[in-house]
Amino acid sequence: MELVGRFPEEIKVFLQEHQIASFRGDQVFSWLHKHAVERFDAMTNVPRNVILLLKETFRAPWPLELLTMRQSVDGTEKYLFALGDQSTIEAVRIPEEERQTICLSTQVGCAMSCSFCATGQSGYVRNLSAAEIVAQVLWLEHHLRATGQSITNIVYMGMGEPLANYEAVMRSARLFNHAEGLNLGARRLTISTCGLVPQIKALAGEDLQVNLAVSLHAVTDSARSEIMPVNRRFPLQELLEACDYYTEQTGRRISYEYALISGFNDRPEQAQKLLELLKGRLCHVNLIPLNPVGTEQRPSMKVVA
Repeated sequence: MELVGRFPEEIKVFLQEHQIASFRGDQVFSWLHKHAVERFDAMTNVPRNVILLLKETFRAPWPLELLTMRQSVDGTEKYLFALGDQSTIEAVRIPEEERQTICLSTQVGCAMSCSFCATGQSGYVRNLSAAEIVAQVLWLEHHLRATGQSITNIVYMGMGEPLANYEAVMRSARLFNHAEGLNLGARRLTISTCGLVPQIKALAGEDLQVNLAVSLHAVTDSARSEIMPVNRRFPLQELLEACDYYTEQTGRRISYEYALISGFNDRPEQAQKLLELLKGRLCHVNLIPLNPVGTEQRPSMKVVA
């Protein structure tokens, strides 16, 4: 396992195997996560023999390298990273006056095949390790600090289905939340899903109370199955029951994501059906004008309004 995917106790075990005092594990973890160093040599209170061991074993703190960065007119920045096997993933920084939100990837590709999603059309390659998930954030945190800023929020909404990579995603969330690391509150972490029912129920039992965002995008099973094949496995009624269970267990409000596709799910009667579907549920709805992929079209601003 790469170093940034380990908790202090796991780093201590690794160091003790090399006859190094366990307290050095706390120091190494702090440098990696709290200080987001990009070089092992930057760990100024860690002995040289430990630095050399880390270099020989892990080469570098982060198991990824930046390939390109593109900035949109609204200031949003999209980063393309190469992993150790030369697979590529994207992370996005969304700057706001009081917030710095990072949207990160959890898989190379995606197996969900949602028709409106570019990643879903590219196919699934593999899950990311917890270290590869964490490294996206640490890379951006390191470079943000040079401008006097810091990450405030993380959303698992990039490439891949987060709950299909459940263990690595939860490990990364706990690393982000760790008091000796970035120490981001669980409520600043949002995990998105297209609707994997067993994992939603599992998430309800976790001791880390992250936010949950559910990609809904349609109000009938026939329509949802047309654009989201996952609905054939977990239809709307089953999905909503799992979401109700999540709310009952956690007391947390769910965000339902609804991408507006022109002529498909943006008519007044569908808006009414959406209201009926979610009435009485602890939730809010995020309406998203679609960024077109394939044949789907973005609705007019009049329709959105």
